[in-house]
Amino acid sequence: MNHLTRRTFLKTSAFAAAGVALSARSWGQVAGANSEIRVAVLGLNGRGKSHISSLLAAKGARLVALCDPDADVLAKRKQELQAKGVTVKTYTDMREVFASPDIDAVTIATPNHWHALAGIWALQAGKDVYVEKPVSHNIWEGNQLVAAAAKYSNRIVQAGTQIRSGEGLREAVAWVQAGNLGKITASRGFCFKYRPSIGKVTGPVAVPASINYDLWTGPAPLVPPHRNFSKNGPVHYDWHWIYAYGNGDVGNQGIHQMDVARWFLGETGLPRQTMSVGGRLGYVDDGETPNTQVVVHDYATAPLIFEVRGLPRAADVKATTLTGASPKESGMDGYRDTQVSVGNVVECEGGSVVTTEYFTATAYDKKGKVVKQFKGKDRHMQNFIDVIHSRKTADLYGPIEQGNISSALCHLGNLSHQVGKATNPGELRERVKGDAGLAEACGRMVDHLGANKIDVKELTLGVALGLDAKSATFTGEFSKAANHLLSRDYRSGFVVPKIA
Repeated sequence: MNHLTRRTFLKTSAFAAAGVALSARSWGQVAGANSEIRVAVLGLNGRGKSHISSLLAAKGARLVALCDPDADVLAKRKQELQAKGVTVKTYTDMREVFASPDIDAVTIATPNHWHALAGIWALQAGKDVYVEKPVSHNIWEGNQLVAAAAKYSNRIVQAGTQIRSGEGLREAVAWVQAGNLGKITASRGFCFKYRPSIGKVTGPVAVPASINYDLWTGPAPLVPPHRNFSKNGPVHYDWHWIYAYGNGDVGNQGIHQMDVARWFLGETGLPRQTMSVGGRLGYVDDGETPNTQVVVHDYATAPLIFEVRGLPRAADVKATTLTGASPKESGMDGYRDTQVSVGNVVECEGGSVVTTEYFTATAYDKKGKVVKQFKGKDRHMQNFIDVIHSRKTADLYGPIEQGNISSALCHLGNLSHQVGKATNPGELRERVKGDAGLAEACGRMVDHLGANKIDVKELTLGVALGLDAKSATFTGEFSKAANHLLSRDYRSGFVVPKIA
């Protein structure tokens, strides 16, 4: 479906057989200021559950539909809503949601490989769109989603970078950019979050009968799953660590921290260069993405340095996946003498700003004394609904253009890693010594691995990549391999269209 007009939508799908019709009025209508926005949630695990609760609490919206290719998950969410007195329609195929004249907006909480295509199809079908982070699976398709938002400019598109909605963080960013702590010297993000092995299987694993795997796979290659972590089963969640569907923790948790780090820098575009160092260490499993990684984005204002650690702070420490836990509680490292395991540290000439929660921050002077505190709460979904009513896109907290840039930071980090090469510690040390920020972070990373009794024989030293803004391609020694990974080969029927 390269161009999803109303006519082709009906002709090329099961909708025509089902007798679904869209009136000219419903296709182009804009919800009135006093009417409720009728919303469908696509993807009902993880973030999808949060979307449901946020929409139930939002003013001016009504949750009317759910969509998921897993019939068991779909039935469970419907039952949960019925217990609360909420009645919804259910769909297995999102294209039926887009064809419905009874739905004004969709929120997309599918796996990453679906985000851009689902967003584009929804826009072409005349829906307003909230799309989870990262907004794309690769750089090219993210750019097509932004192009679609510009083409269908009468639609509202919110990126799921919800930290930007917190009043406290918004105030903290403005306060730092006003120079209250002097010049920023480094903007850091951290995802020290326990990620156990997903196990290793000897062959393909059967897909549960409840899942329409063709629809779940969508734009990705249709291959049976090769993972079977007992908690999540062979399909759900652990796709994050498989490149065909996910983007590792850089693109899972890390996009939040890199988005915040870039926000503080005031940088609105891509970095001059990106470099990654890391690997998947401490166990052998079916995961592909690094569980230990340093990514440095070279910005003119200051370096943006992001770190991933999925192992505990030491081999004899029992770690937990408890959300929001301090390093002491989680068993994970904290950055230096801070309590930051998942969050940000913005280092400035006159002190620092630290975030350990999504919507709050604390400013310290050089001696560690608290200078100012910033507090707020999540208003991201409410902001989306409010802007649908007002149609004032300038009021969006998570504009798709900026969500796309932060998503691209994730992809750049992964691309650098994927085209890199195995390097022994001595050579690595020699290669990174010219970049003080990268060298320091790599040193701490090697110490961390040592505390986990891992004999580091080699790490993947990524390629320094700079994306040409005009051509949207890489140049240089490894450009051919990196350019190939800017997009992907899409499956027939699920092709992300080039938006002209």
